Amino acid sequence: MEPGDTGSGMMLSNAEGWNQTEKDWRLLIENVENVCLVAESGNKVIGTTTAINYSNQIAWIGMVLVDTEYRGLGISKSLLTNIFKKLEHCKSIKLDATPDGQQVYKKLDFTDEYGIVRMTNPSVKNVAAVDADIQPEPVQLQDIREIIELDEFIFGANRKQLITYLVNEYPSRAWFIKRNNRITGFALGRNGNKYQHLGPVAASTTVEARILITKALDNLTNQPVLVDVLADKDGLLDWLHSIGFIKQRHFTRMYKKENLLPEITSKQYLIAGPEFG
Repeated sequence: MEPGDTGSGMMLSNAEGWNQTEKDWRLLIENVENVCLVAESGNKVIGTTTAINYSNQIAWIGMVLVDTEYRGLGISKSLLTNIFKKLEHCKSIKLDATPDGQQVYKKLDFTDEYGIVRMTNPSVKNVAAVDADIQPEPVQLQDIREIIELDEFIFGANRKQLITYLVNEYPSRAWFIKRNNRITGFALGRNGNKYQHLGPVAASTTVEARILITKALDNLTNQPVLVDVLADKDGLLDWLHSIGFIKQRHFTRMYKKENLLPEITSKQYLIAGPEFG
């Protein structure tokens, strides 16, 4: 893929009702460390797949799209086969699969890791603040390095490219919690084509996760919001439901062959999104 293919990528993702924006596509395409491929028929882009490269540790597969007129011809399999060849230098390859995609990826040597629940709220209302002894603070430039380090500890790979992008582009969504002069949790987010997207959110406890999410929602009153929650976070799922979020669909996080860089899921509450991990 090249920067000029952004419009074609948007057409394909819009046709599926996905939430990506042109900024998301540019983040994926314009970084030379990422691997993004297109399938073409004549001069028309009919399929895509992307892999955001996290410091040659984890390659994250996303945006596997094929024009409806060209499905059933093996295009997605061809795109994936080629992108896997280009990612042999990465320690690990992961993705978040839909139920239909999950069966396809199992045939390509992927194994289930854990479940993710997508929840949406069509119009967020004022959320009562959590009664706690800590308050979130807005992320400043000097905080980014520590957040990247915490994210790497929890996620399993350095996501400097993604974290820096989210903080710089969407500072009103970026919050952190500090205990004993150390950052123990953070929330980030971004604009979406259909929904405002919150995530990633990492925290030491469910209460901290709620504090961070509540603060991030303060600036999103009366707007549609989307979150992707780890399926084992029952307390957070119940709370989100109580403030108007409903379950929309689910994903399965999968890894190829071996899970060389497992995540610390106990501290992970919201993911960044299926295209980013």
